[in-house]
Amino acid sequence: MTPLGGTLGRGIALGLDLGGSQIRAAAITSAGDRLGRRSAATPSGGGPEPIYATCAELLRGVRDDLPAASRGSLVAIGISSMGPVDPWRGVVVDPPNVPDLRDAALADEMEDRVGLPAYLDRDTNVAALAEHWLGAARDCGNFIYITVSTGLGGAIWLEDRLLLGPDGTAGEIGHVSLMPFGGPRCGCGGIGHLEAISSGSGLAAAAQDALADSARGAVAGALASGLLADRAASGRITGRDVAEGEMAGDAVCVGLMERARRAFAIACVGWVNAFNPERIVVGGTVAERQGARWLEPARVAVATTALRGPAAGVRIVPAELGADVGLVGAWPLVRDRHGAAVWRERRARP
Repeated sequence: MTPLGGTLGRGIALGLDLGGSQIRAAAITSAGDRLGRRSAATPSGGGPEPIYATCAELLRGVRDDLPAASRGSLVAIGISSMGPVDPWRGVVVDPPNVPDLRDAALADEMEDRVGLPAYLDRDTNVAALAEHWLGAARDCGNFIYITVSTGLGGAIWLEDRLLLGPDGTAGEIGHVSLMPFGGPRCGCGGIGHLEAISSGSGLAAAAQDALADSARGAVAGALASGLLADRAASGRITGRDVAEGEMAGDAVCVGLMERARRAFAIACVGWVNAFNPERIVVGGTVAERQGARWLEPARVAVATTALRGPAAGVRIVPAELGADVGLVGAWPLVRDRHGAAVWRERRARP
């Protein structure tokens, strides 16, 4: 893909990865090296200012730790944030898990506080840029990136570019509805979305519901064993608890994990039929821990039920960059957007 902002040579980008629980920063070289990593917990409950201050402090710390020669090669800041976002204006729009950042002009704030141009996109889009550059989608012109973690999100790369849509929200494929009538409620408020069924948070919520049903004597929760109850007693159940419960033979956990994998497989069939990708690249902690156990049902479903042509041409593969994907993607984000007017003219500031 030809960089929209021109060739940056051996420039260095500052990367910022803003998540619901943690903020990470590093300097990313044109070779993909990650220098001067720093991290901090994401502040909550105080509005946007504590988050702005933490992000800027991390970025300035990474910058100041670089050798003088490297500081002179800094080009811009690439920001990966939970969505939805408006990438043209550099605004975090309405993240369901971090309400303090609603309509937050994060890119402009980082520009003002750090002194470098800043470019922002949704975390899954930045991850897709990273996997296309150095990961499992290298040299691939058409792919779908999926992360299955606390949430479930994705990005669509078609004909050698990200599909953004008019509002920058295209690719929110974790919010396809698989059980619109009577399914679990998603964090976005929708019913039966893939994220509500197959993500870590969705699995945890379903396990909590099963325990509640069991305590009331409902048939649906009658098989809940002491394993989940023990986990609930020591703290809130997590998606990891459900996955470990499956391996331990807990009947409710087995059912929930099978449903999660089946829903993901059905969604993959739909994505293959709709977008005709060459690859589906799957990352995120839930999928990484499950490995082939997570991917194989999707491969079988696509091979046996998707349209024959698209099914024959697609591979479902694990992502390669792990937890660093949001940082690594800062460099191609800056490379492709720095210096291009389209990424500056709609900024929030006058």
